[in-house]
Amino acid sequence: MKEKWKQVTKQITERFKSRSNTQKGLILGGIFIFIAGFIFLTVMMSSPNLVPLYTNLSPQEAGQIQENLNSKGIANEVQDGGKTILVPQEQVNNLQVQLAAEGLPKSGNIDFSYFGEKSGFGITDKEFGVLEREATQTEIANLIKSINGVDDASVMITLPESSVWVNQEEEKASASVVLSLGAGARLDEEQVKALYHLVSKSVADLPMENIVITDQYFNYYDLNSVNSTSSASKYEEQRKIKQDVERDLQRRVQQMLATIMGQGKVVATVTTDIDFTEEKREETLIEPFDKENMKGIEISVERIRETFTGEGAAAGGVSGTGDQEVPTYPGSAGGSNGDYEKVEERINNEVNKIRKEIVESPYQIRDLGIQVMVEPPNPEQPDSLPQERLDDIEQILSAIVRTSISKDINSELTEEQIQQKIFVSAQPFNGKQDMETAKAGIPLWIYITGGILLIVIILLIFLLTRKRRAEQDKGTIEEYEMEEQQTYYVPDVNKEQGSEGTVRKEQLERMAKEKPEEFAKLVRTWLSEE
Repeated sequence: MKEKWKQVTKQITERFKSRSNTQKGLILGGIFIFIAGFIFLTVMMSSPNLVPLYTNLSPQEAGQIQENLNSKGIANEVQDGGKTILVPQEQVNNLQVQLAAEGLPKSGNIDFSYFGEKSGFGITDKEFGVLEREATQTEIANLIKSINGVDDASVMITLPESSVWVNQEEEKASASVVLSLGAGARLDEEQVKALYHLVSKSVADLPMENIVITDQYFNYYDLNSVNSTSSASKYEEQRKIKQDVERDLQRRVQQMLATIMGQGKVVATVTTDIDFTEEKREETLIEPFDKENMKGIEISVERIRETFTGEGAAAGGVSGTGDQEVPTYPGSAGGSNGDYEKVEERINNEVNKIRKEIVESPYQIRDLGIQVMVEPPNPEQPDSLPQERLDDIEQILSAIVRTSISKDINSELTEEQIQQKIFVSAQPFNGKQDMETAKAGIPLWIYITGGILLIVIILLIFLLTRKRRAEQDKGTIEEYEMEEQQTYYVPDVNKEQGSEGTVRKEQLERMAKEKPEEFAKLVRTWLSEE
């Protein structure tokens, strides 16, 4: 068995030695990769898969949990600077339940649940006030941590002491907030305002000017600066709107006049006065239905008319002054003739009752000015541009001014007012030729750069073509040599028919290689015979 193993080893060694250096390298590299992969898989399968048990822990909470896990012999690992604890994946659910039953993690903060768990007798007002303030701070911190981008928060509240004196001015509460923002997090204006309102409304008698908010990098978030920032942003917005309106009007005027006068013959500028006032009002109007006669619609009409004509006694009695008579009441008198007429008319009129809620939109053009410079057809002769053409341009600009200015702000403009907002002049453009030359000419460095790039591209194409041609020639030579070797095969001239002794020698050598045991027996037989 030992000799057979040696024979196999020898054959493997001879075959390995017969290989080329490239094949030897591939064989050894494959063996090394196989062994390394086997070791890696063994280590990975033997090590447990750790996943987060708790994240965003304080150092105190992480220490409590790690101590508990070490006492139970559970593998664990701390990451993220002590904020995250990793445990084997198959034990996460059970550990969360067990640690929750043991009251872990313990944050050490007092919230409002403390009063329900440990309420009882024997607590003083001073102690109760301290606990209540601590619970309020904890609840406010929890509310702030719910904001996106805030990892942790600390809140300190200072409450004023109650005074027994009525005439003493009551003090206000104050609060300080320190935020721990996440990596790359940044609070915008709305979030800062929300923080101020959140803290102010959570504590009685806490005005927003008594609140101080900073982050872990000592950046101060001031409510006044936020308001000023919003004012600045509003100014930038209004300025941009004004520029957009002026640029749009200028482009329209210049395009229209350039069509008439030609490109490069007109320069226009536009200035505007825009009203950014946003007004909201409510109007209640009462108007008659018939405005000419100032009458409304008759809803109901009641007319009463009484008349009397004839002879007979008037109302009896003389204006009495006796004991049984009423003063000033007509008493009995002699008969007389008379007429009586009474007309009474009641008309209920209904008028128009109009209730309007009007919201005036901002961005109304209150005033507008257009200045136009036109170059005559012959710049050397300003009179080459007729006055009729200038009048036409003024008419076009007048229509633009009349339709652009808001009618709600200004009443109907007169022609004189419109002419005051327009200026048209015919002048030669002295800087036009230089501008056209600079615009039409191409700098010299562009030509130089383009020529260098062109030479580099041609050189690369030449090298690639030459390399490809050399590879093709090399492949042709190799094919030719292979064909020559296959076509003209020269047999070994040293190989010749041997004698009988040579044949026996070759048989013994072949037997020693292929059947060493039988060869050994043959040799022992020869030795015993001698």
